[in-house]
Amino acid sequence: MAKIGVVGIGWWACFNHIPTLQTSGDVEKIAICDLDPARLTQVGDQFGIAARYSDVAEMVKAEGLDGVIVSTPHIAHTKPAIAALQAGAHVLVEKPMATSAADGRAIAAAGLKAGREVLISTGLNYTRFSAQAGAWVRAGKIGQVRHAACQMGSALDDLMAGEPMLETAGHLFRPPASTWADPAKAGGYAWGQMSHSLAWLCYVADVQFQQIYCLDTKSKTGVDYYDAAVGRCTNGATVALSGASTVPKQRGMHTDVRIYGTEGVIWFDCEAGRARLELSRLDGTNEVYQMAPGEADYDGTLPVSHFAALCAGKPVGNPANGENGARVTEAIAAMYASAASGAPVQIEG
Repeated sequence: MAKIGVVGIGWWACFNHIPTLQTSGDVEKIAICDLDPARLTQVGDQFGIAARYSDVAEMVKAEGLDGVIVSTPHIAHTKPAIAALQAGAHVLVEKPMATSAADGRAIAAAGLKAGREVLISTGLNYTRFSAQAGAWVRAGKIGQVRHAACQMGSALDDLMAGEPMLETAGHLFRPPASTWADPAKAGGYAWGQMSHSLAWLCYVADVQFQQIYCLDTKSKTGVDYYDAAVGRCTNGATVALSGASTVPKQRGMHTDVRIYGTEGVIWFDCEAGRARLELSRLDGTNEVYQMAPGEADYDGTLPVSHFAALCAGKPVGNPANGENGARVTEAIAAMYASAASGAPVQIEG
């Protein structure tokens, strides 16, 4: 059984993280940490959590925590993540892992130095079908990865425009515009959503970006509503990236990825009610993953449940580790830099 703390107890922590931990059979104790004393009292009372702190390292040591979930605003992930790792806890960091390439690499390095796992909350990576897609690539079934097309769309036009997110009207807290719609605080679609699709691509295809050129279109608050980018990876593969915020609410989030290799193609796409994962080889053979109804619908509890199991000592692996998070952070940071400068951006390796 694991003891787990949650740092940053806002909307997503209260809607997803804490309830998931409380229903997990792998968790025996939960602690919370926040800089707002009133919020600590409110959330602690709401969920019946007595262990309340304002300092991450103090919480880890005092409660003997096995893991810490970092659910602070985008720009405030790095310090608590590193503090928790240095104090001896595994860490699950909400996406985006960080908002600069240097910070992403610093979190990953801190995990390695401490001998602790860093997980990123990119839920698609934790599914059985994603493990299957990655296994196909690693078994050489599509040969060498040479190109990929990676597209994602979300029903978040309100959130990216600085307006209340429609479907959160009844929640304890709502997503703050300061996190999602402020360009000075890493708001925008690439940080907020393409971190999911890029994490899946980097995990399944095992690619790392070397250069990116990006164009975007802004929302009324000045963050990216739409993103179109092309990149080259360290293995020479080319990638086309696309993101859009304005999917109708009734359709929801969707992801569409094609990975082309020298011997075949992996096809993955999902949206509410339908999904597929297939392998097609140049020799004419095909493999189809039998997707169960609803299996590819996004499930925010998966990373938290996986993390709880890992902290409890179960051999569950880590499909969204610090290296994956660092690669995604590097890529998205380069996208924003390119969109701002109008020129391709080289990623330092």
